[in-house]
Amino acid sequence: MKKLSFLIWGLLLSFFSTAIAQELDTIRYNQYGVAVDRKELRSEARNNILVFESKHQNYKFWFDNRVQVDAATFFGAKSDYDKIGNGASIRRARFAVKAQVTKDWYGEVDVDFADGIFELKDAIVEYDGIKNVALKVGNFKEDFSMEQTTSSRYLTFMERPMVCKALVPSRHLGIQGEYLRDHFRASLGMFLQRVAGVEEVTNVQDNNKDYGRNQGYSITSKVGWMPYTEDRMQGCYLGVKGSYRTPKTDVAPKDYGGARFSTRNSTSINRKKYLDTDVIPNVDHEWLRGVEAAAYYGGFRVQGEWIGNHVTTEATYYNFTGWYVQAAYLLFGGKQKFNVSEGEFTQPTRGKEWGDVELAMRCDYLSLNDKDVYGGSGANFTTGLNFYVNNNVKIALNYQYTNNDRYANGRGKLFIGHDATGAPTTDYKKAVEGKGKGGVSYHMLAMRFEINF
Repeated sequence: MKKLSFLIWGLLLSFFSTAIAQELDTIRYNQYGVAVDRKELRSEARNNILVFESKHQNYKFWFDNRVQVDAATFFGAKSDYDKIGNGASIRRARFAVKAQVTKDWYGEVDVDFADGIFELKDAIVEYDGIKNVALKVGNFKEDFSMEQTTSSRYLTFMERPMVCKALVPSRHLGIQGEYLRDHFRASLGMFLQRVAGVEEVTNVQDNNKDYGRNQGYSITSKVGWMPYTEDRMQGCYLGVKGSYRTPKTDVAPKDYGGARFSTRNSTSINRKKYLDTDVIPNVDHEWLRGVEAAAYYGGFRVQGEWIGNHVTTEATYYNFTGWYVQAAYLLFGGKQKFNVSEGEFTQPTRGKEWGDVELAMRCDYLSLNDKDVYGGSGANFTTGLNFYVNNNVKIALNYQYTNNDRYANGRGKLFIGHDATGAPTTDYKKAVEGKGKGGVSYHMLAMRFEINF
């Protein structure tokens, strides 16, 4: 009888020991000693992007990396004007991790190491649990210009037009709500300072520590209408947008309360900013406004924007404006694609197994002249060829002719004409070239090799 009892107890002990071991085997702890939930993940390459996803698709994370290598040569400027150096650069070296941690919550971190310089791009927390609504907070692009919010991997040309680089806000720390239903989309956000690298952070801290200055804010909104959203072959889009902006503390303390608008004409390889207002002091606020439109049919697409900025100071106001129009066509049967949720063009499909070639043309203009501010104006005429090798590799070739006016002298540092002795001058008042003449004009030929993975 005793032997039977020992046998039964032994079997029970063995059973419970096995059960406990199996239970312990399913438990995992993080580095803080907290038991964690476990999901089995499967991995696969989606268009050669590495993706890890749970069985029920309620958890997913993936990498989003990008390398763009640029080279450019410049010619045609007058020989006694400032020389423009040819060169090459790493335009972007991006590393991003993105995750859908539940069906309602999304996060993203995106940084850039272009030319060895670290810069924060996107740092986002997003909630999608309300039907037709997305709420996000962090550092990201303000939803103002369709060309500015378009990812650099899907840009038609190597660089955005001048009006986007000079007047349009890019990434700022803020919170934004977006609404999308059928053919209607709208967004509203409040933003603070720019967060990018050491310089911006130091400026914000110094303005706070030494002067007790508020960071400033912006209210930005856009409304878009997109008929034919069910037709993937054709469609059109119309948007209006506005932004009220006060001075930020991400500038040097000596420049606080002012506004400066400047841009390069072409690639970042040419570091000269011919168009530059310098700092306009005692700014109370800015009113940015604009309209944008786009249409596509098969392999053809066209888009354009007009943007104006009304800058109010303590004594007066200034108006600066710019616009661009661009069109592109896939030559070998590819189709243009429009991202309805973002209100912008995305990656086209290719017409051949070996890829496709896109022919594109753009005209863009910017004026930073008004009243007693002569920041200069300029126009670019650009032709581009894009070779889409596959989903990940793109080769771009751009030719651009730039024509600046006599006021585009880079805050008085760059030659724009000739004085009475025939010597080159940076002073538009001394230039003997008549009204409508003078200014720097030149040609650019540039190339980009890009890979996304």
